[in-house]
Amino acid sequence: MLGVLVQTLPFFTVIGLGYVAGRTGFFSAEATAYLTKFVFYFALSAMLFRFSANLTLAEVLDWRLVAAYLVGTAAVYLVATAVAAARRISLAETAVEAQVAAIGNTGFLGIPMLTLLLGPAAIGPVMLVLAADMVVFGSLIVILITLGRERRLTVAALVPVARGLLTNPMIVSIALGFLCSSFALPIPGPVNDTLALLGAAATPGALFAIGASLATKSAERLRVALWLSACKLVLHPLAVAAAALWLIPSAPFGAGVAIAAAAMPVAGNIFILAQHYRVAPQRVSASILISTAASVVTVPAVIALVAPLVAG
Repeated sequence: MLGVLVQTLPFFTVIGLGYVAGRTGFFSAEATAYLTKFVFYFALSAMLFRFSANLTLAEVLDWRLVAAYLVGTAAVYLVATAVAAARRISLAETAVEAQVAAIGNTGFLGIPMLTLLLGPAAIGPVMLVLAADMVVFGSLIVILITLGRERRLTVAALVPVARGLLTNPMIVSIALGFLCSSFALPIPGPVNDTLALLGAAATPGALFAIGASLATKSAERLRVALWLSACKLVLHPLAVAAAALWLIPSAPFGAGVAIAAAAMPVAGNIFILAQHYRVAPQRVSASILISTAASVVTVPAVIALVAPLVAG
């Protein structure tokens, strides 16, 4: 584990630098928001486009891997839902807590870290995990919050969900990349160089943005936040591991990558949703802060455990 900890240290160091910059005011909240937009809409999208454009859909698409990840994630989602229901909180709050317990920072942290540590072959499985998170659970939280508030679900209420999926730059960039790959469309040299330049900024930009955004997070509602962080960092990778052993015992590499992806700390975009809908933002904020800090230890531990699987 010590070797993996050393390998992951630069990632968490950049996150720490971002946190210090945000905490000291050197990097304002407005600056963090714009950096996040740059990474989300330009740098990370360019990286994902280049990844998918150099792969074929047949190489990447593994429905058994998707099923294993969804089964494991759904199990954690249901556990968090059951605990929230036992506390008799609202459906909207329950949906947010379940999302916190089961959805990790795969885009900003998982993709750059796992593709570097586990090799280029990890790109495909990580993109499948990211797509499952965005399409399935990213839609589910909006649907449940709407259902909890309006007590009914209309076609009009589903329009923002569909619009969000169709305009999500990560989904669009992956789809366009596979489209280019499927039709063998050439990417002109200057365009490819521009995408490479933007993509190179994705990893440091995303990590710094994570740290700077943590500076604005508060550690309130600690008991609930600790429970949700434990779900995300411990229960989620365990559940995905169990599902992978059941559904894809013959695909150890994909299983190992999915387990490592499940070990990522709480996704930052959940806080944006919680703020937008005004549902438990303090709980989400504390969970992101605690899980990201604890992931300095837990993520290397999980990656060390799955190393024999991905090593072949």
